[in-house]
Amino acid sequence: MLTVEFTIEPFIEGAPGAHVTAAVAAVEQRGLVVDFGPFGSSFTVPHDELPDAIADLMRAAYANGATFVSVDVGVIEESNS
Repeated sequence: MLTVEFTIEPFIEGAPGAHVTAAVAAVEQRGLVVDFGPFGSSFTVPHDELPDAIADLMRAAYANGATFVSVDVGVIEESNS
């Protein structure tokens, strides 16, 4: 599994615009759960679904007025417990 952290600008404190809400909705339409935060958001995704999830996020963000999207992807370490 991978964790994806993303931030979409312009940043509007307390009032995320359509550029943010549409991007979150695009990811959630894939059946993924977005942890929506005040300065950035994140979701967990299987390796094989990553490219499509990121593409949907980017398309929705820029189609709705985003000026910059930052995305970080990391591997979730599996525990042996």
